[in-house]
Parts: sequence; C-alpha cells; structure tokens
Amino acid sequence: MSTIYIRTLKRAEHTVFCVANGQKTYYDPQFNTYIPYSSGQQVKRSLIDSLMINLNEMRSPTTFYHNLMKDGKIEEAEVHGTCNPENFDQLIGGWMKTAQKNEDGQKTRTLKRRSPFSISSMRGLHPLLAGVKPENISFDRSEIPNNKIIVKNTSGKVLTDAEIQDVLKGQDRSLNRKWIQNKGGSTNRATGLFVQDMAIDLRRLFCVLLNKLEPEITDETEDKLRDAGWEEAQTVFGTCLVAPAAVRERLIPALAHAIINWTITSNQSRTFSLMETLAVSISDNANKIAGSIRAKLKEEEENKAEPIIEENMQGVESYVTLSAGGYVRTKTESADALDRAEQRLIDLMMAFDYENQLE
Repeated sequence: MSTIYIRTLKRAEHTVFCVANGQKTYYDPQFNTYIPYSSGQQVKRSLIDSLMINLNEMRSPTTFYHNLMKDGKIEEAEVHGTCNPENFDQLIGGWMKTAQKNEDGQKTRTLKRRSPFSISSMRGLHPLLAGVKPENISFDRSEIPNNKIIVKNTSGKVLTDAEIQDVLKGQDRSLNRKWIQNKGGSTNRATGLFVQDMAIDLRRLFCVLLNKLEPEITDETEDKLRDAGWEEAQTVFGTCLVAPAAVRERLIPALAHAIINWTITSNQSRTFSLMETLAVSISDNANKIAGSIRAKLKEEEENKAEPIIEENMQGVESYVTLSAGGYVRTKTESADALDRAEQRLIDLMMAFDYENQLE
C-alpha cells in the first residue's frame, strides 16, 4: 500500500463553516439546490492546526515581502513559508517559493514541494441530506440599563435625551436592539450530513526530492537535513532525503490523531456545532472508499435519500461511532471506533518502508 484513502462522515447542526456572504455554498443542478461546503484549504488548515496542537509546537513562521515604491507607498508582494521540512507543518502542507532577486541582483531558484496530502472539500453527503437555512438575527441589549444611546440629526448634531424622547413619541421601537436581516445569504446556517476525503501518498510523506532541475529545497537546507540524520534514498520520483526513524515515530501518531480528530470551529460563537464524526473508512482503493460511505435514493419516497455506511465491505475498513446510530442504519457502532481508526492509520504509516521504496 503506497496510498491511503480516508473518507470521513460528519454531522453539522445549524452552523457556519466559513464566512463569505454568510455560509459558502455551491449549486447542484440535478437536485436544484444549494449545498454548503468547507473548502479543502480550510480542511487542510484545520488538519495542520490539530497536528501542531497535538505536537505542542508553534506553526513555522511566514515571511511577508513588501516593496517600497517611489511614491513612498508600500506595496504587498509574495508570501513565503520556511520551505524547510524540519517544520512539520511545512513537511505535511508543502510549499511554493517563487524566484527572488538577491542583493547581488541574481535570481534564486523557485522552490516547490507538493503536499503528500490530497484533501477534498467537506461537502454534503447527498444534495438531499445537507442544506442551508436562512435566518434573521438580532443584537439585543434592551435588558441592560446603562447603555449609551447616541442619535444625530441630519446636520450631525447629537440630540439630548429630552430631544430623543420627543422624537420617539408615537413610535413603538427600541434603540437598544439591532435587527440584522438575511441579505444575500449573509446569515445562512448549514445543517446535515457531510463527507470529506483525503489521500496520503506514503512515497512522498517523509521524503524531500533532491532534483536540482526542479528543486524542493536549497543547498543550505539540504546540508542541514543531512547533518540532522536525513538519509539519501531512491524512489520512483528520483533521489531524495528521507526523515530519520525517530522523526517519523514522533510525527506519525500525532498525524494520525489529527487526521481522525480535526475539527472546524466557526468564527461566530452563536453558531458553534460539535460537527461530530459519525464514521471513518480507510482503504487503498479510491473506488471502494467512495462506496463505503454514500447515500441512496429511496424508491418508495420521491426526493428522499438514505445515508449508507458499508460496515463489512471487502478492501475497506469502516469505523462507526455511537453518534452514527441516530442518523444512519448501523450494526457495528462502538465507543472506541475513532481510537481504532487512529491506531490503524498509525500501523499503516509505520509499516511503509520509506528507505527502500523500490525493493
């Protein structure tokens, strides 16, 4: 097994994944509906955040380049990471550093490392099993007696309390509340069953290529890695440096935990959802992983779909949590399902022979 495929089924309840005109959605033409989603980039960020929290390490620093223009204004330019695989978020996340001119006026080489993780968006398991609900919301502080009310007239003059009382005569309204209407989906909320896929290329997981024509690292970084115990090996991609066993043994358990336990937390506290995991499937076959957690249209009811978890599918290992029983017909749910899925990922990543991939 050189590639591990992972499908995760989650349930979200009246929440927001990411804010862009409220909740991001895409249109499904077959079922004529809008479906909420969380982008693959946000899932990747959540995964790496979970990894670094588990390792109790800070994320690697980011360098922001700016140009001082002739008119004295500062113009934004590129943003680069460290391009150093000793930073685990860089090793997992990959990097791209475009060519730069050094102080001598010569261009440096572009550095590019493709992440060993392929990460999909988290989207509805089926268009009929996930959706968005618009709501109007309010900001109400009418129960607090010490609020400060400021009313200005057309010329910008602040009215006195007595003048405000005169204005409010004959009106039944409060100045301690703000009504926020749902304009353009700005307060949409997501609810339903959601699925997300990952693929881990074990051949590149702990390897950094030494191709000088398409470099991933600088010569200085290569020297530092060799000094730190990274060993040269041959892979299907060419000559590379492989992380030492001690590094892998520290990173793999934290990485497995992050893959199983990553979460997306809304930046709006009123819309928090646990987004609990209902099931996880693991396989080395992309086609089978797609069928392991799916939905099926009901024959007897129009525009109805039923979620399905294949609990005994050949070539796929499925782990079903206790929460799944409330939304999917299951027989093998267990309290330790996610712990067993995490351990299975640890075993698979530990078993791969990173130094002798061509043998």
